[in-house]
Amino acid sequence: MTVSAISGRFAAIGTGVLVVVVLAAPPVSAQGFKWWQSDMFKRELGLTSEQSAKIESIFQANLPVLRKEKESLDRSQADFNQMVEASDDAQVMAQVGVVEAARSELNKSRTMMLLRMRRVLTPDQRVKFVMLQQQTRNHGRPGDGHQR
Repeated sequence: MTVSAISGRFAAIGTGVLVVVVLAAPPVSAQGFKWWQSDMFKRELGLTSEQSAKIESIFQANLPVLRKEKESLDRSQADFNQMVEASDDAQVMAQVGVVEAARSELNKSRTMMLLRMRRVLTPDQRVKFVMLQQQTRNHGRPGDGHQR
């Protein structure tokens, strides 16, 4: 694989990281859709105040780790971008390993957070949640007025 092909792959993958960026960004507006605080999701799922608070607690507890891992990914990606221009293929490929390891750690942490959130829901709520997720993917986020 050539350096330019590797660089193109990372550019394409970068958009996939956007979801994690949304979760890890400090401002509330950039944190993404907190479905567990949405009136529509609470109503449709029958989510209790205790469940919503527990999920928020899980989210807040994981933010520092997600931010730290996102910063690590950003640093390793920046190093990669510099290496593409000035380094040999062996150095670039070594940095690819660093970037992918950072991405993997971030994805694992995010997955574990989502698993913990999911465990707060009852089995029936989980089924309803999947249906609501599919609806929002197909028709936009509830209340945002946009089609996707």
